[in-house]
This record gives sequence, structure tokens and C-alpha cells, in this order.
Amino acid sequence: MSPSGAEPATLLAADIGNAHTVLGLIREGEVFADWRVATVESRTADEWSVLIRGLLGNREAEVGGIAVCATVPSVLQQWRTMLAGQFGALPSVVVEPGVRTGVPVLTDNPREVGTDRIVNALAVATRYGGPAVVVDFGGTATTFDVVNSDGQYIGGSITPGIEISLEALERRGAQLRMVELRRPRSVIARNTVEALQSGMVFGVASQVDGIVSRMIEELDVPLTDVSVVATGYLAGLVYDECRCFTAHDPWLTLRGLELVYARNR
Repeated sequence: MSPSGAEPATLLAADIGNAHTVLGLIREGEVFADWRVATVESRTADEWSVLIRGLLGNREAEVGGIAVCATVPSVLQQWRTMLAGQFGALPSVVVEPGVRTGVPVLTDNPREVGTDRIVNALAVATRYGGPAVVVDFGGTATTFDVVNSDGQYIGGSITPGIEISLEALERRGAQLRMVELRRPRSVIARNTVEALQSGMVFGVASQVDGIVSRMIEELDVPLTDVSVVATGYLAGLVYDECRCFTAHDPWLTLRGLELVYARNR
């Protein structure tokens, strides 16, 4: 990798979620290589190092810095060990309380807000302006985050993710089973598989439209003034079924990490 004194041409950004970790190589807001791997809490720092270097391959030499946000403390601990021991020559930023993001967090307890949600707020305020709502479709949770017209994070909502909802139905329903997450032929399904798919796709779409509509009402601003941005690896499943979105930005979190890294160099 490039020496620490050199201006980094490429950033390795890592968004560590409960179920998956998304890694990307990003330069000036554009992600040109990406990977999604399972977030395994038992994986050691050495194992993470082997995995990341294997994914990077000959692109390792391009990387000039690393930025990380995480919702799993035990995994973040291993990443800290890895960054210090394996990538110590590179500048790195771990998003946590005390790290400059430029986003005022106006909640009852700012420290309990997930760092990925703050990173998303920064990215949406920078790229789209406020007021804005970010809907992040993860497997474990779907999060809704609101930025006001001054670029301040004012709160949000959390619902069960699409994958975890489907898993709960499979575990608790005697005659239900796991199905492929895809759009069914119609809302009124004619078999159990498509009935589950209908509930997941159209049910989540209706939920998203409803929550976003209520959030915009509370903001008390014209509907046309609000950017509503979908992100997360499951966003593509329901994006076209929702009426509220103005943009689909799959790499919003990684772009936010690049912004945080630049602020903390």
C-alpha cells in the first residue's frame, strides 16, 4: 500500500453491519470496486486481514487510507487490532464519538445513534441537501433517518429488516418456509411462496411510504422540498414499488465514510 505520507488516491471504506460488511474502494465519491461479506463475530483480526487482502489482490497498492463505521462492537474491536497491527502505515478513521462529521445530532442521547446512520446523514446532506430522509435497507433492520434544512440530524425510526422478518415467519409458522426474495407476479398471490413474497415486497413498500409520509408531515415542509433517498443492499428489491423515493444511492454510506475521512485527515 502507498506510504502514509503520500496523498491517498483511493480509500478503502468499510461499513460493518450486523449481518454483512460492505467494503468498497472509493475515489472522489465514486465506488469502483466493492464486496459484501458476512459479519462473523468470531472472526479474528488476523482472519479479517487475510480476507481483506485476498479481496483487494493487486489493488492493495492503490489504497492510501481506510475509513470504518460499525454497529457490532466485538467486530470493531478486531478491526482496531487489525488496523494497528496489519495496516499501521496507513492513515485510518474509525467513526465514533469525538470524530468530526460536521453533522449536529439533535437527539436525546447522540452517543446511542448508530455511526452508520450519522454517516448516511452526512452523505445525504452533502449530496442532496436538506431536508432529507434516508431509508437504509439492511437485512437485520430498515432504518429511517431525517436531516433538516440546516443539515442537522434530528432523529429517525427503525423497523425489522426484510430478511429477519422472513426468517421470523419461517421459524414461527408451521407451514411456512424460506423463499427467494423477489417481486411476485401480483399482490394477490395464488400460492404460499408468492404470498410470502407479496407480503415482504409490497408490505415493506407500503410501510416505507407510510413512515416517510408521516415524517414529512412532522417536518412541516413542502413534499417537493424533501429528498428521500434509498440505500442498502436490499433497496433494489422494493425501490420501484415505493412512491416516496427521489433517488437510489447504493453507495451512500461508503460515500459518507469518504467525507468523514477527508474531515479528519
